[in-house]
Amino acid sequence: MSNVPDDLRYTTEHEYVRTGGEGIATVGITDYAQGELGDVVYVSLPKVGDTFDANQPFGTIEAVKAVSELYSPVAGEIIEVNGALDADPAAVNRDPYTDGWMVKIRLDDRGAIDSLLDAGGYRKHIGE
Repeated sequence: MSNVPDDLRYTTEHEYVRTGGEGIATVGITDYAQGELGDVVYVSLPKVGDTFDANQPFGTIEAVKAVSELYSPVAGEIIEVNGALDADPAAVNRDPYTDGWMVKIRLDDRGAIDSLLDAGGYRKHIGE
């Protein structure tokens, strides 16, 4: 069974969003997604200052057997990138919700978070 924290929001594409104060969201892939991908060997992320619309690809994640696009769950500007993933992409496998986060986004619309799945909705989406 996958770890699906109750305090996060989720997309059907298996990204999670953790909101903090000041309209900042931390984004990464879910425990379910990393389990489906297998051993992550490379993560390509955007640069600070890049902007994305909701559902727009913002990077890629490469595992031993597959490459997948990463989709921005919300619209906004990248204000921080987890540079530690360059040297240790496997952090996504070990702990996707803390060490394996990918980007922090300044939200264009704080209300957009409400349109994402809650933990119960995501569990249903993945069949748990």
